[in-house]
Amino acid sequence: MAESELDRSALEALIFSSEGPLGASALKRAFPRVTPAQIAAAVTEINADLAATGRPYEIAEVAGGWQFRTRPAFAEVILAATPERKMRLSRPALETLALIAYKQPLTRAEIEDLRSVDCGAVVKSLLERDLVRIVGRRDAPGRPALYGTSATFLETFGLRALTDLPALREIEAIVAAPSEELPADEPGLDSEPGAPEVAEPEPFGDDEESLADDAAGELLLH
Repeated sequence: MAESELDRSALEALIFSSEGPLGASALKRAFPRVTPAQIAAAVTEINADLAATGRPYEIAEVAGGWQFRTRPAFAEVILAATPERKMRLSRPALETLALIAYKQPLTRAEIEDLRSVDCGAVVKSLLERDLVRIVGRRDAPGRPALYGTSATFLETFGLRALTDLPALREIEAIVAAPSEELPADEPGLDSEPGAPEVAEPEPFGDDEESLADDAAGELLLH
């Protein structure tokens, strides 16, 4: 085999053994003479083989790397067996996470100015879950921390990069569209299979309602 050729079995084993998304630097060390285009082509071929044999998993490009993931069709049964794996985010947390995702980097004061409510506990919770990280300091008195989303955020929501987020104009269209009430016997968006679960509100004292933030949160969940 030529040095520039890629051993698909070796690539599959490498991705399978990785604890998180396998990034470009690790791939370069393992296959120094193989290009990113060759990697992508090999992944496509591996996924075709997996689909042809009915395997319940595939290789997905997530958070700037490659990772084995179960197919969405099996989300309901997996979550039913392992409910502790559900991502539980309150509405205030979703709203804050959406703001940071679309307007990063932001200071805590800027987040609170946009949401008109104290966000200290929410930001702390998002930091602890590694959905948000400190990306720098604002050149202002006190040099406040700047917050942005993390690689875990991309991995959790199945995004390759922030450019995969829905465009703001798409969210505006959803907000502007007439709302349709679901029949009482049909589930709402929160209960769709595979979506992170929105659980009981956390004690942040937020009674404000924001349709734009809600729409961003709904889109982030899908």
